[in-house]
Amino acid sequence: MQEHENLLKDFGKRVRQLRQGSGISQEEFAARCDLDRTYISSLERGHRNVSLKNIAAIASALNVTLAGLFEGIAIDDRPK
Repeated sequence: MQEHENLLKDFGKRVRQLRQGSGISQEEFAARCDLDRTYISSLERGHRNVSLKNIAAIASALNVTLAGLFEGIAIDDRPK
């Protein structure tokens, strides 16, 4: 379960990194994604398990591919 929590935090950090790198405020980013600003804040802190639909909206708002959105994010996928 810990690996999933790390995944959420890593994804949130990646979204924040891309958003800030684009010079977009959370409020503007949320509007571009058609999501609430508090949702974006929670996502960036790793407190949201984001749906595929929202992931696609986030990638589109950041002008990156889905693969680009997940660049640098890894999970420990070895069998337990």
